[in-house]
Amino acid sequence: MEQLLHSESIVYGSIRDWPEGGCEARLLRQQHNARVLQELDGEAGWPFFSRGMFGVGQVAGDGLYQTQVISFGASYQAVEYEWSLWVEKFEALLRRLYWANAIVHLETELNGRHTFRWESDEGFHTPEDSQLSLRCEWEHEGAMRFR
Repeated sequence: MEQLLHSESIVYGSIRDWPEGGCEARLLRQQHNARVLQELDGEAGWPFFSRGMFGVGQVAGDGLYQTQVISFGASYQAVEYEWSLWVEKFEALLRRLYWANAIVHLETELNGRHTFRWESDEGFHTPEDSQLSLRCEWEHEGAMRFR
């Protein structure tokens, strides 16, 4: 049990917008996504998902070519035991953003490395979409145990 208490999990990845549309349409999507991320706040009693872990990166006019890439990362203590809740929070965020695909890497000391991918069926997702159509794949090294 002592090892579990000191077990570190690293979560990192990216959410990517799609490059289609004119400059104004891309800028509006980028601004919307930045606002949504600014509204994030770690919830009382569950601080594993907060705005501090997300970086919006460049915005149009700051060297950004076309596609907004939102990066994120955090270090946790054995987050794999709360993984279903973390994924639930992540998918709730995805529902509010413009994006084309997202990837999450989970590296754990006890259960190896895992990669989760979300892609929309249409090639893009808008906040107006009522359903999230996702394809999740995962790759792993070692066995993952969920509780």
